[in-house]
Amino acid sequence: MAVGLGTGSTVAYLLPALAARRLDIRCVATSIGTEEDAAAAGLRVEPFDRLDRLDIAIDGADQVDGTGWLVKGGGGAHTREKIVAAAAARFVVIVSPDKLVESVRPPVPLELLPFGLATTLRRLGAAKVRPDTPPSPDGGIIADWLDPFDDASALSTYLQSVPGVVDHGLFDPALAGQVIVGRSSPPPGRAPSPDS
Repeated sequence: MAVGLGTGSTVAYLLPALAARRLDIRCVATSIGTEEDAAAAGLRVEPFDRLDRLDIAIDGADQVDGTGWLVKGGGGAHTREKIVAAAAARFVVIVSPDKLVESVRPPVPLELLPFGLATTLRRLGAAKVRPDTPPSPDGGIIADWLDPFDDASALSTYLQSVPGVVDHGLFDPALAGQVIVGRSSPPPGRAPSPDS
């Protein structure tokens, strides 16, 4: 199988568990940190240009609402994470219960081109560059949309229309095939399930 590996705390737990299974898989990492950690765990990591599709991608999320909208990008790799998710036949999101929200809300991570940054920020108005944050894996500036919003779809469309916005951390419900919510401990009288 070809497996896409996301970025962040969820994947940090996933990598050793995946490596322990000693499966014959080829992995694509969404960040340099994930690539290094996966290789150190013994997983075979390849450049994405060697694979034209993925069987599965596994990642976490910062927020998941009841309609399936996700906010991702706390680690600044949301553009790559979205590309990998879209290339996968199946995208699995694993979150802890504290990531469940009634409706997704700010902050929404943004990746912005360095070229014309002041103009892009002026046009956005409600975005602020994260201080002391390294660039994205591809050199983009990481910022956050901070204004409240009621319609994630409308905000997604707006952000995609602004020149200088490489991508944003709103993931459409159609992208996430399955959301698994882990538990810190099983309910009384039950053994832990595979997703806990």
